[in-house]
Amino acid sequence: MTRPLRSLGFLTIGLFDRDDPRAGHEATLAIIERAERLGFDSAWLRDRHLQYGISSPVAVLAAASQRTHRIRLGTAVIPLGYENPFRLAEDLATVDVLTGGRLEPGFSVGPPGRFDEIAPALYPDTAEHEQFGYERLVRLRRYLAGDRVSPFSGTEGIEAYSERIEPHSPGLVDRLWYGAASPASTTWAAENGFHLLTSSVVQSVNSTDFDTEQYEQIRLYRERHPDGERARVSQGLVVVPTDSATPEQRERYRAYAESRRGRVGIPHGPRGFLFAEDLVGTSEQIADRLLSTRSFPEVDEVAFALPFDFAPDDYVQILEDMAGALAPILGWTPPASSVRA
Repeated sequence: MTRPLRSLGFLTIGLFDRDDPRAGHEATLAIIERAERLGFDSAWLRDRHLQYGISSPVAVLAAASQRTHRIRLGTAVIPLGYENPFRLAEDLATVDVLTGGRLEPGFSVGPPGRFDEIAPALYPDTAEHEQFGYERLVRLRRYLAGDRVSPFSGTEGIEAYSERIEPHSPGLVDRLWYGAASPASTTWAAENGFHLLTSSVVQSVNSTDFDTEQYEQIRLYRERHPDGERARVSQGLVVVPTDSATPEQRERYRAYAESRRGRVGIPHGPRGFLFAEDLVGTSEQIADRLLSTRSFPEVDEVAFALPFDFAPDDYVQILEDMAGALAPILGWTPPASSVRA
């Protein structure tokens, strides 16, 4: 049974120029504002370190919180190996307060990328002692839930102290996502009550067919999650509708997808990851492709990924076609409060 699309979201890396980073960050904020006017339910930021994409999504979402009113703001994902859970909990709770409860944080665990090279800068005194497993995320969730982190609360002189992370934002702990790509991480996310972010990358387990593996991932998640079929799953594929694109844009989009087609159907790396095919075409064509899969009919939330290195005008066109043409075909209804740009 196909689930009508209930929640329309998009995901961006927030690309910027090394010599002019402000322009790229401002462009990302403008896209989020535009998406809210188009009726999008959520906007998600990737997290990139030592690259030319957003390295501090929480800070960018703090800015977005002051430029938007309704759209939910998510991270997909924050790799916790770079983070101190105590400080990150403070930042997340602060942004959630600023958004009025619209933050949807997503996480992953594991060692930071290229860790041997950056360990002296990231953890100069503790690198060999740092633990990068699930416990780090469990600790963060405890802090967001308001668990005690200090034995002292009260007044000392003129200073008032709390025993928990402040500010505390009730409800935030129930909006935490996990970016899983393997059966093991999917099972952990389900059994520990996290919502599931499934993307354009999954582990090859029984086949080299991406759709089959993603379908099995979603079914495994719902079988293991206490909420069963009601458990939240968001799918994040690269989807590029071309309805209102110029001929030049259409050609460039197709060339982009073709340049990446060779990686499809082939397990990559020691863990055998599979990549989804990028979907480029009219909204009717893309909808037909999505609805013919096994995995898409299993979800009612999406965070369609924008290609990394397109121009701001390209993103505007893609978002307008997503909200104006593609999503309605998939059963989505924009919120009554949205105003078309």
